[in-house]
Amino acid sequence: MGRNNFSILTILLVTLLPILTLSFSTDSPTDRRLLVLLDDLSLKSSHSIFFNSLKSRGFDLDFKLADDPKLALKRYGQYLYDGLILFSPSIERFGGALDLAAVLDFVDSGHDLIIAADSSSSDLIKSLATECGVDFDEDPSALVIDHKSYAIAETEGDHTLIAADDFIESDVLLGKKKIEAPVLFKGIAHSLNAANTLVSKVLSASPLAYSANPSSKLSSPPSLTGSSISLVSVVQARNNARIMITGSLDMFSNRFFRSSVQKAGSPRKYDKSGNEQFVTELSKWVFHVRGHLKAVNLRHNKAGETDEPAMYRIKDDLDFSVEIYEWSGKSWEPYVANDVQVQLYMMSPYVLKTLSNDKKGLYHTSFKVPDVYGVFQFKVEYHRLGYTSLSLSKQIPVRPFRHNEYERFITAAFPYYGASFTMMAGFFIFSFVYLYHK
Repeated sequence: MGRNNFSILTILLVTLLPILTLSFSTDSPTDRRLLVLLDDLSLKSSHSIFFNSLKSRGFDLDFKLADDPKLALKRYGQYLYDGLILFSPSIERFGGALDLAAVLDFVDSGHDLIIAADSSSSDLIKSLATECGVDFDEDPSALVIDHKSYAIAETEGDHTLIAADDFIESDVLLGKKKIEAPVLFKGIAHSLNAANTLVSKVLSASPLAYSANPSSKLSSPPSLTGSSISLVSVVQARNNARIMITGSLDMFSNRFFRSSVQKAGSPRKYDKSGNEQFVTELSKWVFHVRGHLKAVNLRHNKAGETDEPAMYRIKDDLDFSVEIYEWSGKSWEPYVANDVQVQLYMMSPYVLKTLSNDKKGLYHTSFKVPDVYGVFQFKVEYHRLGYTSLSLSKQIPVRPFRHNEYERFITAAFPYYGASFTMMAGFFIFSFVYLYHK
């Protein structure tokens, strides 16, 4: 009987050990295990430069066909992967236990996602993008066309090979090194849902671009035109999950990575397109190598003291501090900014102060407790494009003065003091006159 119990315990440990070791440490936010779903396994070689760049940065990639009947994102209630890459635009239905709801739950649990679509994109992929705040062109035969910002090729073509260089100005999203060469893009257009404030354009089409079928004449104005067309977009959810959406699977291909590029109307020809740099830098952001913040050691105390009190009194002077760090891909480095604020909040902010920093990660300020008693909160709400959101709060009660803590004489009460002494003096004079003078 004891041998049987030992065998069962051994089986359980062997089964659960991979699950327990998959999740990355809370000290390191970087995703490590990625599931890559493909339409065709040949994409492993045709897009190998992108995949190898991920592997070189320490990511563990698990390649599977999108219709694999054994697909699963979680087992025994634990997620098997930290991120998901969908290079399967034509898939009509995922295999195994994976479906649209499972992918959305994966993102809702704080995990990251890359979606690459193209002209063969299915309703499933388009529906998933819509749930993330992006709407692809409803015309299945439409491609992005630009007769001005196209890439010059040996043949004139239909101007669907775009040389795009309208990047978002954000070092945290695209790195500090400027992308010089245009990005080659061939695929379908999408627009951002105006009601979704969490989605942002990273690469936009030129003002003269439009979405239409390149093999037929336009019978009506295209639904998507100009700068409203987004070529690559990103989403950062409120739970800090990150999503990248693009309408071009070819943008990640070795052919586009290695191709030379010359934009129409430009005399300069680049030996290599900006695709590799663009995709590599953006993938660093998607998988939390860059732009991930954490806040620790939120402290407050009375001025001149070090211990945190259980309660403040109105008009007390206090010191507040918090430490904020940014993940560099290898370690936590001090985060330096001048727009971090703290609120002393009760129904509405009574105090709003911008925090000073010492360039070493410590943010601090001092202020006076307002002349209002009740239960307050110290709140730090920090939202900045490309960075994980910080939301910290700590509750603290504020009491009024006790009866023996008021000043003996209050300046505002001097008229009343004067009235009292005047009445006493008047009563004394009246009594003296009444008693000793007839």
